[in-house]
Amino acid sequence: MRILHYSKWDWVPVVLGTAHFLAVIGLFVAFPHLSWWSFICLALVYSLSISWNINSISHNFIHNPFFASQTLNVVFSFMLSITLGFSQAMYNFVHMRHHSGNMDRPDEAGKTIDYLSIYKHGHDGKPENVWAYTFLSYFRDDPAEILRAMALRRPGEARQAKLELVVMIGFYVVLALLDWRFIVCMLPFNYLGQCLSSLNGYYEHFGGDPEKPLAWGVSTYEKVYNWTWMNNGYHAEHHYRPKVHWTKMPELHRTIASEQEQAGTRVIRPPHPLGFLDADLAQH
Repeated sequence: MRILHYSKWDWVPVVLGTAHFLAVIGLFVAFPHLSWWSFICLALVYSLSISWNINSISHNFIHNPFFASQTLNVVFSFMLSITLGFSQAMYNFVHMRHHSGNMDRPDEAGKTIDYLSIYKHGHDGKPENVWAYTFLSYFRDDPAEILRAMALRRPGEARQAKLELVVMIGFYVVLALLDWRFIVCMLPFNYLGQCLSSLNGYYEHFGGDPEKPLAWGVSTYEKVYNWTWMNNGYHAEHHYRPKVHWTKMPELHRTIASEQEQAGTRVIRPPHPLGFLDADLAQH
């Protein structure tokens, strides 16, 4: 019986996603025995792992669910929700809006199709300041608005999202009852992880062209980043063909490289989380 739907390489994100979930539980178990310095070091790794999971495992799971069985996909979705601290089904909906709008600029009413657009809170058609986007995006999410929009378009997924939220909140309530100090100490590091994901998303699009499909995203071909983040660096390619499997991104790049060059697709040298170090940043 086939377990994986698309590729045997999807065992990599499946195993790593499961390990990430178990690592959160392991950190809770170890918490009473850790020195403050040890806890802070591990918690910073936890923050980075939140952004890594969102932009690699969780992101690829949205576009190409790993399992042939819908039941296994739902179970994995619940596990990701608990690990990351938000509903994977809601993230799926928000991310599909992201691909519908492709970082669109606000209309006359100040609205964008893309909830995540870097132009949404900018001025004069320019993107918002990177640090405002990084640290404020977390507080701008409106779960009630997202759930209402989901209920209109995808009622089944809206029900799953509500259940994921209940299970996720219940999981952390149980941990809080067992050791409330762990939850209090971890909250700022979870927030930091969400901010790092926003920073990553900003430079996946800063300097891109919302009017040109080939240039919707900004790519980086830094090898270590692409090896560890499952080819997330091929972001212009991904926005151009979002259903292409993560293992096929380098091949897609080779196929359309000349067209990208003609379209002016932006490429940066550093990985997306370090996009502020790009040598050509001032031009954009």
